[in-house]
Amino acid sequence: MNDLLVADSVSKNFGEFRALNDVSISVPKGSIFGLLGPNGAGKTTLIRIINQITMPDNGRVLLDGEALRPEHIRNIGYLPEERGLYKSMKVGEQALYLAQLKGLSKAEAKQRLKYWFEKLEIGDWWNKKIQELSKGQAQKIQFIVTVLHQPKLLIFDEPFSGFDPINANLIKDEILQLRDEGATVIFSTHRMESVEELCDHIALIHKSNKVLDGKLTDIKRQYKTNTFEVGLQTDRVEEVTKIIKDKFEAFPATFRNLNDDVKLNIKLNTKDTSNDLLSFLTSNAEVNHFVEVVPSASDIFIQTVKNN
Repeated sequence: MNDLLVADSVSKNFGEFRALNDVSISVPKGSIFGLLGPNGAGKTTLIRIINQITMPDNGRVLLDGEALRPEHIRNIGYLPEERGLYKSMKVGEQALYLAQLKGLSKAEAKQRLKYWFEKLEIGDWWNKKIQELSKGQAQKIQFIVTVLHQPKLLIFDEPFSGFDPINANLIKDEILQLRDEGATVIFSTHRMESVEELCDHIALIHKSNKVLDGKLTDIKRQYKTNTFEVGLQTDRVEEVTKIIKDKFEAFPATFRNLNDDVKLNIKLNTKDTSNDLLSFLTSNAEVNHFVEVVPSASDIFIQTVKNN
């Protein structure tokens, strides 16, 4: 079994509203799986089903090949978008309580908390109340109690909310390290740059239906248009531009680069290769910039949602 989590034809209704419509996903072991979609698409409903907060009307969920059961909750760590810490409790007291709910002994919980508090440089927060912390500081505590019991599956819903760039990068590195140590991660976010940095696989849910899924690199290949950003240096700007447009589909580009007299996006003909294009360009000008235009996760997200 190469998939840690499988949702098989899952549907869920709330009254007459269909929140999920026959949705299936497979999350490979040791991967970071991006669960994407616009607001109201059904992502949170699926996450709540995986966490057994609510049950599907149809379909099933398997964890490591077994039908999901109540005891499996100890194998899952969930960081919800809406945080759930008790504001009037002290940080250390609350972290110990939540760790014991996940099956850790008090002694083991204290040992692991000491490790994480030192690692994230928050050792002096132990006796502070949550309400004394900033949103980003409270988010660090929520992250720790999510990963403390070393679950097989980690689910992060907008994990960088409230963080400044330095702390967002710190948590990103911790997520990557947890993946490298064997954890499997479901990652839900609207920050497409984080998807680019973290995710191996993605699924896109739109209007309760799964409309796209697969390895992110494979999806990028499907969406690419064989277009190249080209920056040229030449004294014959108009002449060179005309020569290129006579042979290729080309249009002005807006990328930033130094010392370019001509900036174009050039689309390859079906019979030409990138080497053919580069050879043609070097015969007519000095090439300073030559990069294939690969669609970003944001581009793919927008295009797929619009098309559906």
